[in-house]
Amino acid sequence: MPRETLEGYIIMKRPDWLKVKIHDGPKFIETLRVIKENAVRTVCDDASCPNLSTCWANKVATFLIMGEFCTRNCGFCNVKNGRPLPLDRDEPERIAQAVRDLDLRYVVLTSVTRDDLPDGGAQHFSDVIGAIHKLDPEVKVEVLTPDFRSCMDSAIATVLAAKPVVFAHNLEIVRKFHHIIKRKPSSYEISMDFLKKLCGKVTTKTGIMVGIGESRRDVLDCIDDIANIGVEIMTIGQYLAPSREHPHVARYVSPDEFDEYKDYGERRGIKLVCSGPLIRSSYMARESFHLVCNLK
Repeated sequence: MPRETLEGYIIMKRPDWLKVKIHDGPKFIETLRVIKENAVRTVCDDASCPNLSTCWANKVATFLIMGEFCTRNCGFCNVKNGRPLPLDRDEPERIAQAVRDLDLRYVVLTSVTRDDLPDGGAQHFSDVIGAIHKLDPEVKVEVLTPDFRSCMDSAIATVLAAKPVVFAHNLEIVRKFHHIIKRKPSSYEISMDFLKKLCGKVTTKTGIMVGIGESRRDVLDCIDDIANIGVEIMTIGQYLAPSREHPHVARYVSPDEFDEYKDYGERRGIKLVCSGPLIRSSYMARESFHLVCNLK
């Protein structure tokens, strides 16, 4: 499938199943207006998500909190690495107002990693959830957090106390490439330990990307690891390089192979595996939560 090589970077033509329909109708424009007026960030935009226009057209967004700079520099990610600014104490109220303006009933919160903060930003997650619930206690909130490496137990307790309905933490990459792509101080073992601490306390979720060089066996082994600790929701999607500076796509995984991973994971006991080329960790999050609740 390689089409040409530019300075050692392999460019491959995207298959038809990765073509995304662009939406720019009234709902998309309204979502953009609310996000700009409330001066909030979304991971849809910062991480160059391929589903941005689809989600925004349906007035759904995943909010990115705690600034634009991440203290880590993972190889797959398009979020900026650098020295973060102090936390914006008005951010929780602005996000809550954006949720109200968009009339959202289900909200996903994620963040840059903030190793510079004593609690990794756990209290800020709690503050944002609290601000949303203050305006409307019925809004359901899902969180996708970093590993809170230096204060994992206390940080998890802080976020859980705010009562998210789903607590997610992404493995991102199979074990074989974790140290190369996600990079230290992250580790596959730390992320697995994090997920273990969540299981049984809240609906748990994790996700990986494929197409970066792993084998089918690598993916199946990762699914086994996730099933063995009791994670309830797993997402599997195609890795897409955000730029020529990022690791290139080794291959485009076929829809049939994604279906194979879904079937395998659910046979292993994961309640819901969302697996497909354009699946991302927060895509169809509301529908996934309700489906898993109906399975309990």
